[in-house]
Amino acid sequence: MNAPNLFFDNGTTPMPNVIAVILTYNRQELLQRCLDAVYSQTQPCSRVLVIDNASTDGTREMLNSLRLPNLEVHVLSRNLGAAGGFNLGFRLAYQKGADFIWMMDDDVIPTPEALERLCEAEGVLKASNTEYSYLLSAAFTEDGLATNTPVVDTSKNSIGYPDWTQLIEHGLIAIQRGTFVSILVPRATLATFGLPIASMFIWGEDTEFTLRVTRTTPGYLVGNSRVLHLRQKNGAVTILSEENPARIEYFKYSIRNNLYVAKKYSLFRQYAFLMLKDLNWLIRLLRRGQFQKAKVVMKGIIGSIGFSPQVEAADAPFDKAKATFSTFTPVRYELQAANHEMITKKPQVRMTS
Repeated sequence: MNAPNLFFDNGTTPMPNVIAVILTYNRQELLQRCLDAVYSQTQPCSRVLVIDNASTDGTREMLNSLRLPNLEVHVLSRNLGAAGGFNLGFRLAYQKGADFIWMMDDDVIPTPEALERLCEAEGVLKASNTEYSYLLSAAFTEDGLATNTPVVDTSKNSIGYPDWTQLIEHGLIAIQRGTFVSILVPRATLATFGLPIASMFIWGEDTEFTLRVTRTTPGYLVGNSRVLHLRQKNGAVTILSEENPARIEYFKYSIRNNLYVAKKYSLFRQYAFLMLKDLNWLIRLLRRGQFQKAKVVMKGIIGSIGFSPQVEAADAPFDKAKATFSTFTPVRYELQAANHEMITKKPQVRMTS
C-alpha cells in the first residue's frame, strides 16, 4: 500500500503531486542538509526519492536510520554518473505518476519557500495562458554570489524584440539553457521530450536537456525561489586547474559533451570556440609536461566525433544491462483516521534487478 498524500491546500483541494528527487554520491553530510531543507518546505512534496549512485561512505546506513515520511531510497549497483542518476530519478518519478518533478543534487539547500514559490509561478503562468517547459530556482553561493546562472531566452515577439521581460513584474524571466539545481519539470515536458541522456555520464546532461525542451517553449527563472548551492565558492574548475587525480579523467566527458551539444543544436560559433579552446588546452598541457591531462583532453575531442546518443522516453523501462538498483523505504508513515497519529512501520526492502 502506498503512503497517502497527506498534504492539502486549505484543507479541501488536493495539491499537485510533486515528487522531489535528490541525487547523491558519497556526500552523506550534504545529503542530510539537503533532506532537512526539503522536509522544511512550506509546501511539502507528496514523495521524496533519493537516488544513491552506489555510495561507499555509509550513505545507505544513514538513510536507513532516518525517520522521514514518504521517503524512498533507490541504490544503484554502480555509479552511472550524474547523467545516469538524473535519468533514473526523472524516470522513476514520472512512472510513479508525478505531476511535477523537483530535481536537485545533494549539495543544493532550498530555502523554506523555494518549492512554494515555484508552484506559485506555475499558477501565474497558467493564469496568463503562458506555456513553459520548466521552472528554475535562483541559485547562490554561501557568500551570496549568483551561480549556475541560466541563459536568457532570445526568442522575439511579434514586433521583433526579445520577449524575456514579458512576465518580469512577477519575477519571472524566460530562459533557455539551465541546470538541475532546483528545477521543477512538469510531467508533460518529459512525456514530450524524454529523459536526460544517461550516456553523457557527467557534465552537460542538464545543458542538453534544457536546450532540447526549450526549442519551442522557454523555461522560466523564478526570482523569489532561492537555493543555496554549496561548494561553488571558487567557480568552475577546468582541467588546467583541477588538482584532484580522481576527477581529472572525468574531464573527457565535459569536453566530449560540450562539443556534442554545440553540434547538435547548431551552435557553430560555440563549437568553433570550444574546439579552439580544447586544442589550446592540449598544447599548453603538453608544454607543461602534464601528459595525463593532455591525454584526457584528446580523449574528449576524439570521443565527440562519433558521439550521437539516443533519447529515452520517460515511460521506457530501465536498462538492466547498465546496472541494477535496490529500493527501500527507511520508515513508512500512515495517517491513522481515528486520531491522526503517525504510525511507524518496519522498513520495507525490495530488489530491482
